[in-house]
Amino acid sequence: MTLFHFIGIKGSGMSSLAQILHDSANEVQGSDVEKYFFTEDPLRERQIPILAFDENNITSGMTIIAGNAFPDSHPEIVKAKELGLEVIRYHVFLGNYMEKFISVGVTGSHGKTSTTGLLAHVLEGHSPTSYLIGDGTGSGPKDSEYFVFEACEYKRHFLAYEPDYAIMTNIDFDHPDYFRDLADVMDAFGEMALRVRKALIACGDDGHLQQIHAKVPVVYYGFDESNDFAAKNIKKTVDGSTFDVFVRNEFYYTFSIPQAGDHTILNALGVIALCHYEGVGASIIQEGLSTFQGVKRRFSVMEVEERILVDDYAHHPTEIQATLQTAKQKYPNREIVAIFQPHTFTRTAALLSEFADSLSTADHVYLCDIFGSAREKAGNLTINDLVDKIPGAKHLELEDIQVLDAHNRAVYLFMGAGDVQKYIHAFKSHLVQEETE
Repeated sequence: MTLFHFIGIKGSGMSSLAQILHDSANEVQGSDVEKYFFTEDPLRERQIPILAFDENNITSGMTIIAGNAFPDSHPEIVKAKELGLEVIRYHVFLGNYMEKFISVGVTGSHGKTSTTGLLAHVLEGHSPTSYLIGDGTGSGPKDSEYFVFEACEYKRHFLAYEPDYAIMTNIDFDHPDYFRDLADVMDAFGEMALRVRKALIACGDDGHLQQIHAKVPVVYYGFDESNDFAAKNIKKTVDGSTFDVFVRNEFYYTFSIPQAGDHTILNALGVIALCHYEGVGASIIQEGLSTFQGVKRRFSVMEVEERILVDDYAHHPTEIQATLQTAKQKYPNREIVAIFQPHTFTRTAALLSEFADSLSTADHVYLCDIFGSAREKAGNLTINDLVDKIPGAKHLELEDIQVLDAHNRAVYLFMGAGDVQKYIHAFKSHLVQEETE
């Protein structure tokens, strides 16, 4: 039996892949920094050893899978090469591994994680399915027919894959530390489309995706009736949305989802189109849609002392807009308080006005200090540059978390891709402590 050693096992994709290999009866261990990340929880549940980085972790006979964040000069990679071991980069290993299955890559600037989670859940009701989700969850049943995975465009990593199918949710300008402009992002997705083997499922309401060319059929989904799969007669309530799906203008089925927001309908449509293409029955699709519990850090709700606290990964203006729309549908009679921590100085600088516009639709806005990336320099930009662009917005320091108390029975949206959770935990602790005093 091969022993797989993961360098950077707490990375979201790495953790998921380690879980898949473990579930399919392989021996797995890994190393990382000692700081806690939520991606380690499923590893510990499976009793997968997590070691501190140390070149002595590497011994002969191992297969080494290295996270993309670690350079060839990393001590464990150097040691592996000295011992003549094969060192395989995460995305290269994944590209080879999925050859054994009917593979479906889910990609797009926004909505990848939620759509991957939903698709995996729905397909599981039809046939055993392995999946790798970007929130750090993975599963690898032994007899899997399908392999569903999140395919990230950052640094064009998704070009390591040649999936049978791809779902493309949208194209937007993001990752300005890597992509030059929107045309550069379009170019990457265009290359990815040419690598798909059976069919490309794309959101036809997205003008950029309308320009995509592939060597296989392109099946479009969306609200516009020109799409191959169109949602019509939409009814929205606080409990979710119900809609009729028409396949090339013929009524197919009425579906209901327990999530709010237009983007959740679009995610469901992409999944419905893929499943229809694969011959999954409509009632099986509906069963999966209705029992989906969501993925980590995507509108995760907790109620504390009559206040609704929401943890959400939204870190781009488009995602903030979607999160606010969801909150307004789900909680129409409550004030919406946005607490946002920008992620990376490059993204904040490139999209400053767009961030201001998207956040301005909340009733109250609080902004936390920018969460910088190790791969960039801060420059002169500070959170006050964004505060100044939003009327009434306030800079929120962790030690002043009690100021949020003023909004009583509001919905508090804590948004960001950094460590915004520390603000949630601090506010939750404050509320519980206040109640016990």
